[in-house]
Amino acid sequence: MHLKFSPLSETRKWFFVFHLIFKAESFQKKVRNILFNGKELHIISNGKIPVEQLREILMDIHPYVTAIHLREKDKTARELFEAVELFACANIPRSKLIINDRVDVAIVAKACGVQLAFHSLHAGIVKKAFPELRVGSSIHSLEEGKSAAMDGIDYVLYGHVFPSTSKPGKPPKGLGELMWLSQLDIPVIAIGGITPENTKQVLQTGAAGIAVMSGVLEARDPLLAVKAYGNALKYGDG
Repeated sequence: MHLKFSPLSETRKWFFVFHLIFKAESFQKKVRNILFNGKELHIISNGKIPVEQLREILMDIHPYVTAIHLREKDKTARELFEAVELFACANIPRSKLIINDRVDVAIVAKACGVQLAFHSLHAGIVKKAFPELRVGSSIHSLEEGKSAAMDGIDYVLYGHVFPSTSKPGKPPKGLGELMWLSQLDIPVIAIGGITPENTKQVLQTGAAGIAVMSGVLEARDPLLAVKAYGNALKYGDG
């Protein structure tokens, strides 16, 4: 027997679906406030870890992070989509997945957001076209931060703040400009050489959170590492 929904019941069904989504998002915000004292913890993949291995790590750590960035520059759009599906099947929330550069994959895979670089589509244009996406932009200066704030996007990723093995030979930006950026009307997520030990210095600038790559994903015990960062975020600026 096939059940048919009347127009009214169909409307109620979708209202219920959107209500559940809203409640889930509200719950995640409350969890973030409890876990990290209102700050954000972003984990960024580095393209070095096989997708299956990355899935196993993310299954353990996703409850303790705000966002998971798929920064896999050598993967095709199809491979990125398949990675998202693999993660989703392992109960890693799409609501935490951010796709690097590929707006098309983020939309089709129903990820929560997209992280854009200087060579990407203009972040303001993407946000206007897809307001439901959480749109972030990678910046390296105060002027770029001011421009991003005017574009109405959701946050910026700034760095590298401290010396980083992923940026050999390049001098770090330091904390001075990060402090000025953090006064803009846009959340600033700091990245680059951040450890649980120096997280407090980052938070004292007013940054909205931190992003970590090898500090978690290449740690001997990723779960232990992510909890250490979480504790630093929760108590670091106390």
